[in-house]
Amino acid sequence: MKLLFLGAGATGGYFGGRLAKAGADVTFLVRPKRRDQLARDGIKIESADGDLQTSVKAITQEEIRTPFDAIIVSAKAYDLDGAIATIRPAVGETSLVLPLLNGMKHLDALDTAFGSARVLGGTCHISAMLAEDGTIRQFGQLASLTLGPRFAEQKVGTLKLHEALTIGIEARYSDTIVAAMWEKWFFLATFAAATCLMRAPVGDIVRAAHGAEFMNNLLNECIAVATVNGYPPQAAAVDFARTFLLDPESTLSASMLRDIQRGGRIEADQIVGDMISRGHERAIATPLLDMAYLNLLAYQNHLAAEGSRGR
Repeated sequence: MKLLFLGAGATGGYFGGRLAKAGADVTFLVRPKRRDQLARDGIKIESADGDLQTSVKAITQEEIRTPFDAIIVSAKAYDLDGAIATIRPAVGETSLVLPLLNGMKHLDALDTAFGSARVLGGTCHISAMLAEDGTIRQFGQLASLTLGPRFAEQKVGTLKLHEALTIGIEARYSDTIVAAMWEKWFFLATFAAATCLMRAPVGDIVRAAHGAEFMNNLLNECIAVATVNGYPPQAAAVDFARTFLLDPESTLSASMLRDIQRGGRIEADQIVGDMISRGHERAIATPLLDMAYLNLLAYQNHLAAEGSRGR
């Protein structure tokens, strides 16, 4: 299959780079500066699983000549409109679009743009960053991608794509992909809301007075929203979340907090705001999520004000 990765950042660059090294037909769709960097240096990955450097194919939107079999989208959710416009020339009649974004809100936008028959379900688990020199640095050893059909008629194409991905990365197939996406989301919404609201890692929160109670109640709000929407998390997922989020020795914080600390844009609406909306639509109260979202919105307003003053 001809695979097109939108961007060559931390997530897309890692999975696409591993696949390219394994011999898959991978092309990166990037901006001119990144294309020139990739042409000069290739993809560079630093990882506990072994460092990698390999030459890759990279193009800009203007250089798209024919549709691709599958387009893997790992852009930030706040860049989705631009991502849709960028990949549009690459999407043909039989192309599949595999989004690896957080939350669920992006599915509606992609369905509207390309038709729901083309848009698969997908999620990934990886902690990585893109350094200024273009190197992708992976933290820890977790690096997996899960994909699946949202509709029965997508199954054959999804299985073919899954087979193409397994030659170079840990790719899992799921017939219940939307449930898998919700299982990541309920955990991530709790993790991001808590650490961003408190501006602290998990352990610092849990060790504070009433901190464990706060974290547990916040998690329960997200579980309630997922459940009332028809996707109750499995017991193993809940047990993992409670163990992870109630660890008094944990030094971990959500990537959204790191984005705030460096003054960057954040996925507040997609990860926290949309969770609240889907709860409120079904009469689920989310007071702790509401407070965290207010905090995130205030940060975004401050960021916008600073930008308008040219600072």
